[in-house]
Parts: sequence; structure tokens; C-alpha cells
Amino acid sequence: MFGVVPRVIWERVCPPDEKNRIAMNMNCVFIETAKERILIETGIGEKWAAKQTAMYGIERECPFADSLRAITGCGPEDITIVINTHLHFDHAGGNTILDADGKVVPQFANARYLVSKSELAHADAPHERDRASYLPENWQPMRESGQLEAMPDRYEVEGVTVMTERGHSETMQTWRLDSGGKTLYGFADLVPMKHHVPLPFIAGYDLYPVETLEFKKRVLPQAVNEGWYCIFYHDVDTPLCHLVEVEGKVVAKPSFE
Repeated sequence: MFGVVPRVIWERVCPPDEKNRIAMNMNCVFIETAKERILIETGIGEKWAAKQTAMYGIERECPFADSLRAITGCGPEDITIVINTHLHFDHAGGNTILDADGKVVPQFANARYLVSKSELAHADAPHERDRASYLPENWQPMRESGQLEAMPDRYEVEGVTVMTERGHSETMQTWRLDSGGKTLYGFADLVPMKHHVPLPFIAGYDLYPVETLEFKKRVLPQAVNEGWYCIFYHDVDTPLCHLVEVEGKVVAKPSFE
């Protein structure tokens, strides 16, 4: 998760377990407007066999649908739009569930699923370095149901602007919501945790790490200067932060500290 940064440095902020794994969350975002109930990302999903659950160390207190109801008051049937920044299994795994007969079906029966046309093409013919992250069961059922919509590399829906940023992959997207003079920005996997804010901290998974670096040099100062609220999708403790400059370095501060 930290690429060329030596373990002796990164383990200070993300101590690994005996299998060299670190703790990460999947922090999905719910947005309610006058017309739509939008879900950005759907997490890792619940279709995993016992072997995979143990390998990844997947832990959940309750099903996604229960969390959604408890936090938002809405059930899966109330979601009208699902936005996937990309189709890696930890971002799109909750797109689908197993029904009573063990068949993979859309979890959000009344939703439009929005994915960029470029990302869909990449998911159908992935790079050998990220092939294992693409599981067709996370998008093919929506093709069959007619719920999947191929979007441009940049589009807007209900005030949410979704844009392609090359780095983690060629086709992953970030998103921003501007409302009431404030900006909420989702970095997806370009800055997956607050611990990835320092410029050298770039995941070894990134297909284009140099371009991730250039993105961070360009966007992080803008987030500081414009006072954005920043969502770090994989952060465990404080996924919602502001970025501030301290002694010449950009650091993440919890937004409600």
C-alpha cells in the first residue's frame, strides 16, 4: 500500500499484522438530493467464500443493507443512482449480492449504475497487473438487467462531478460535490488514506505512480487553498478531513476535531 516507502517508515502509522496486512475501511458516501438518492461506491461486498474472507481478513459487524438503513434511513431499494469510480472488487463488490437461490443479482434493484465507458472497457480487458481486482460478477448482472450506464470520462449528475484521473489506473475516476459554497472531494484510490497525503506515499498497486505523484502535486495544494472536505475511501479512523499546510508540508486534519 505504500510502494517504495520502506516498511520501517510506514509501519509507524499503519502497523501490520503477522501476515503483513494493514487495516483499511471502505467508506462509501450517501448523497440525498431533491430527486435522487445517490451511493458512491459499494464496498467489498458479501459474496466471498470462507477462504477469501480469511485471506483478506474481511470483518463486518452487519450486512451492508443494514448499515445503509441505520445510517441513512434508506434501504437498497431506495437508492436511485450508484456511482463507481472504478470496478475493482473493493469499490464495486457491493454492487451485487447473492439471492436466495445463490444467483448473483443487483443489490440496488431500482438504481442506475454509472461507470465510465473507458473503465468498463478496461474492466472487460484488464491489464495483467490489475486483472485479479476485476470480477465480472460485480458489473455483468447490471448489464443483463439494463441498469448499467456507460458514462463519459467526465460527467455530472445531481451536482456531483465525476472525472477521470490517470494514476491508480488509466481510467479510475475521482469526484467532487459543490454545495453551499463548500466542496467535498473523493480521492478514491489516488489518496486512499490520510497516511497517503505525503507525496512519496504512493501505492505499489498504481499502474502509473509518476502520474499519481503529479496529481498529488496539483490537487493537494488546491484542496488546502480552497478548504475542501476530503474523503479518504480506505481510511480507518478519520476518513473525512481537511488538508492544511504545516511547516511547508500538507497534512490531514479531522474535519470535526
